[in-house]
Amino acid sequence: MSEKGSKTPIIFVLSIDTEEEWDWSGPFPQQNANVENIDKLPAFHSICEGLGIRPTYFVDYAVSDNANAVAKMQTFTAKGNCEIGAHLHPWCNPPYFGEVGEAESHVVNLPAEQVSQKLDVLMASLESGFGIKPKSFRTGRWGIDKKIMALLIQSGINVDSSVYPFYKNEYFSCGGASTLPYWPDLNDPLHHGSQDTLYELPVTVGFNRTQFALANQIHTAFAKPPLSWTRFNGLAWHTHLLRKTYLCPELSSTQDMLTLCDTVIKKGYPVLHMYMHSSSLLVNQDDLLGGENTPFNFISDAITKVVTQLKSTYDIEFCTISEAASKLQKMDIPVI
Repeated sequence: MSEKGSKTPIIFVLSIDTEEEWDWSGPFPQQNANVENIDKLPAFHSICEGLGIRPTYFVDYAVSDNANAVAKMQTFTAKGNCEIGAHLHPWCNPPYFGEVGEAESHVVNLPAEQVSQKLDVLMASLESGFGIKPKSFRTGRWGIDKKIMALLIQSGINVDSSVYPFYKNEYFSCGGASTLPYWPDLNDPLHHGSQDTLYELPVTVGFNRTQFALANQIHTAFAKPPLSWTRFNGLAWHTHLLRKTYLCPELSSTQDMLTLCDTVIKKGYPVLHMYMHSSSLLVNQDDLLGGENTPFNFISDAITKVVTQLKSTYDIEFCTISEAASKLQKMDIPVI
């Protein structure tokens, strides 16, 4: 990687799933979802502004259809130092097709016609509320497939960020996907293709070991029978032998995020992609955000510490996701 002066140049993206808040142990909310967390965004954006961050807000229908929420966001989106992307939560995005369970909450599990109708409503709502046609997108609850890729291209989206590296559950998998930005195969979007219409920019996830693929194999093997009884992953975490880490202030400590950043930069990554949820500024079920600190202060402090340390070590360029994609497409990024 080329260097500017003595510091390695790195692109930094912060993306925020901008959405309703609710108790995840309860049913998925449909109409009249609560979006009080949006009241926290002007102050949060001011902190980002002070750090130089140009956030990308992936906004869902519950927010874009709420006049008060849109008005709150317009107090800072009008400055032009952020991006509005689209975020599809199937449960609260009309039209509705019955009760939404765990399986139906993942966009990849819905029929193409349902996704198409919901995406049309979402895009129209965002254009009406914010006066823009979004060019970036993220599915609710992650995951991407060929039907969604085709619909995104039809909707004029040029950057997707639905790939969650090293993650899978019983409903979908991002296993085997690249951890670096890439042009996906439209028929097999977890892998590289030859098209140049829709770019994939995954969030930053990895391990405290440089051989991510091997580390993931070990981590995955010990997460399920017959090896899970050993509790190896828990022991490896506490001893720092092997840690799976996310560039996310909701899921990882400040030090773990900084270790992850250093690791991927040493591996030659040209971009850091931090992510979070707007709802976590108000409420959070994760013990990481417990204690005396409020979620807003905890997350803001964590981001401030990470970014301040990164700026002292690397030549950081803050970009929205579309700005980052434009720059990364001109780079010689390896295919992995």
